[in-house]
Amino acid sequence: MKINRRDLLAATAAGIVGAAGLSLGASRPAFADEPSYTPEEGASLRLLRWTPFVQGDEDAWLANTKKFTEATGVEVRIDKESWEDIRPKSAVAANVGSGPDMVLCWFDDPHQYPDKLVDMTDLGTYLDGKYGGFYEGLKGYAMRGDKYISLPLAAIGNAICYRQSHVEAAGFKEFPKDTAGFLELCKALQAKGTPAGFAHGKAVGDGNNYAHWLLWSHGGKVVDENGVVSINSPETLAALNYAKELYKTFIPGTESWLDINNNRAFLAGQVSLTANGVSLYYAAKKDEKLKDLVADLRTVNFPIGPVGKSVELHQTTQAIVFKHTKFPNACKAYLKFMFEAEQMQSWITGASAYCCQPLKAYADNPVWTADPLHAPYAVASSTLQPNGYAGPLGYASAAVMADYVVVDMFASVVTGAATPEEAIAQAEKRANRYYKV
Repeated sequence: MKINRRDLLAATAAGIVGAAGLSLGASRPAFADEPSYTPEEGASLRLLRWTPFVQGDEDAWLANTKKFTEATGVEVRIDKESWEDIRPKSAVAANVGSGPDMVLCWFDDPHQYPDKLVDMTDLGTYLDGKYGGFYEGLKGYAMRGDKYISLPLAAIGNAICYRQSHVEAAGFKEFPKDTAGFLELCKALQAKGTPAGFAHGKAVGDGNNYAHWLLWSHGGKVVDENGVVSINSPETLAALNYAKELYKTFIPGTESWLDINNNRAFLAGQVSLTANGVSLYYAAKKDEKLKDLVADLRTVNFPIGPVGKSVELHQTTQAIVFKHTKFPNACKAYLKFMFEAEQMQSWITGASAYCCQPLKAYADNPVWTADPLHAPYAVASSTLQPNGYAGPLGYASAAVMADYVVVDMFASVVTGAATPEEAIAQAEKRANRYYKV
């Protein structure tokens, strides 16, 4: 069925956006505060997003985008960049006032340039009310005061991926649930010639996830509840000493790993334990030569440290619209369309458990129970701890993340470039540059 722009706007006003088309006869609840956006005449859009690790993610996103273009006549160009390049490219676009209209960015990056972003409060409030609410951790990234400066899109779950037969050969019938047992497992794996490996390089996802887990699991934190730098603590020292011992069991070279390297090392059989998104599993399934590895692969959430509870970062991504766009209404119409149930559910399904939903109403997506290996990733949105913990999110937390303060602190210690005390002092100094009390 051919749908014109008038049909789309009428359907949007009634809250009726369908997967196979926009049907005015469909019956759905009306939302009094539902916003309606009329794309500007001659609008065409450009979106910058991260290069996918699961092809189904991109395929579903492009399919939904095509539906939007067919319905509205608004062309949307999708550009891709590596995970590490999204942050600087987005910052440049914000500062120079040109480039993509929209970006799928990382963590609290929008807080680095909030004055450059279109206010999304009307759309965010609508989606939050209609679909059971955004998950608290994801919503925190999107809010500046009482306004949405972005739309939470997904949490890309991170979990331990390991070879079951190698763990058993190392003398462990069950995967350790605490950090002490985890260290013993890694020592045993190394002794068997099947070592572990975690990214200590400037990897936006894996490097940050691992470093923050190390810090938080031992009770450390960059700042306290008031945003005062508190990284110089006995808990941070304990985390660094633990990391040193764990690093000794790793395959050489992890200090230079980016987000792609642990995938390659695991699939090549160089390591038998690492942390990754579910993308590692699906990359293995595509290779017939790796069927034995696939059958042996297991996933589990990170072990619990002395802090006594699960504390994980998880990669978060959110959608922003720049004020320099000539077509703000078209941007909002596009994002509204992509976040509505038919499109969002199809994208979550297509991403095969790679992208955890931003809104609670989408938690019943069948993808989470379709495969036992999906289970650790299903809780990413509900359990994530924001990178600015335990203080407020804002420019300072975003800058500390972008500057890899936590990642660098651990890397300098495990490689012997600095003592734990020296690394803590340096991290404290760097963090204080951004957290100016």
